[in-house]
Amino acid sequence: MRGRNTPQKLVERSQVVLLLSEGLRIEEVSERVGLGKRTVYEWARRYERHGLAGLDDRPRSGRPRAISSVKAQKILHWTVHRIPREATHWSLRLMAREAGVSVRQVREVWNAAGLKPHRVKSFKISTDPDFAAKVQDVVGLYLDPPDNAMVLSVDEKTQIQALDRTQPMLPLRPGQIERRTHDYTRHGTRSLYAAFDVATGKVTGRVTRRHRAVEFLAFLRQIDADTPPELDLHLILDNSSTHQTDKVQTWVQAHPRFHLHFTPTSASWLNAVESWFAQLERRAIHRGVFTSVTALRDEIHRYIHVHNDRLAQPFRWTKSAHSIIERHPRLQARISGTD
Repeated sequence: MRGRNTPQKLVERSQVVLLLSEGLRIEEVSERVGLGKRTVYEWARRYERHGLAGLDDRPRSGRPRAISSVKAQKILHWTVHRIPREATHWSLRLMAREAGVSVRQVREVWNAAGLKPHRVKSFKISTDPDFAAKVQDVVGLYLDPPDNAMVLSVDEKTQIQALDRTQPMLPLRPGQIERRTHDYTRHGTRSLYAAFDVATGKVTGRVTRRHRAVEFLAFLRQIDADTPPELDLHLILDNSSTHQTDKVQTWVQAHPRFHLHFTPTSASWLNAVESWFAQLERRAIHRGVFTSVTALRDEIHRYIHVHNDRLAQPFRWTKSAHSIIERHPRLQARISGTD
């Protein structure tokens, strides 16, 4: 057993058997050979049961065989067309049990097909009869803005809550994430009107107590005062009733440099300012602690200032109006089940 080609591990196992046959105790063999007592006991047991063959390594199971294409197709079909009895959607373990395969195999089939049953997104298809015309109008402003003009994406973020935690937060430190109480105290709400300059990415904002046509008119006056008077202003808006009252229309007619462009109904994703609202929520509001609506207002103004000073970038729209309009009827067909 001491030949040059004999694996060292087989030499050790043989030494275990020889030393035990000489009457040494498990503890003594462990110390002499340099193996743990449980390992010594295991090799002695295997030699007793299987002889010299017991000292060899057992065959390794290796990588499980890939599942058949038929089984993979069944997994794909069940994932898309069936709902498990135990839940609203398939998990890896539920599908593995249903299909009689391993979790790893289900994961490989799902990854190959791009299936993620645990994820869900919200959507709403516009039913605006003027969908195509409005898309062409708005996308045209993004891709080919008029000369001597500013394109402003305008909207309001309503019902922003000033939330204060009921107990002080435990701050972030090595080995511990920031922690805060699950309950909170409400100190009121505010609304934010924002105009996002497509060319620069800078934002003009106005925090208000209420959300009415009166506040919207005040914001239009603010935009009028804050922008160069020689430029035309093209405002992209959604279809909120506060944007289309008689008073608003009368004011716009008296200020001919203002041009209002409306997105289709249920198409807020066409309004560039929505992505900025998401940044505001994520970076300044979601984890904020506000002891009053004044503190909330001050934080919103602070973030607008920081954004304009350090973060603002020109907005880049890449999808053509034609591709959006062409895809729209296909989505409607999928919803109605005619596709």
